[in-house]
Amino acid sequence: MKPRLWKLARVDYDPVRQRPVLLYPEGAMLLNDTGAEILALCDGQRTIDDIAAALSAKYGTDVAADVTEYISAMVERELVVDA
Repeated sequence: MKPRLWKLARVDYDPVRQRPVLLYPEGAMLLNDTGAEILALCDGQRTIDDIAAALSAKYGTDVAADVTEYISAMVERELVVDA
């Protein structure tokens, strides 16, 4: 799977809460920094393993299970789709 955001979803920044937010027609979801980083890498070019490897290298620890779980939850909500 090469995940990407659903065509009507986008990550933005909420200046009031000073946090990243995922906006979509039915609502909005506040994101933590890690969630925003994962979604930023969901560009339709990288696989889930590529995303996990990039973040594992950045943080110096294996985050593959967390990345997979997060993307799966976003797929279930139909906010992330396969490119």
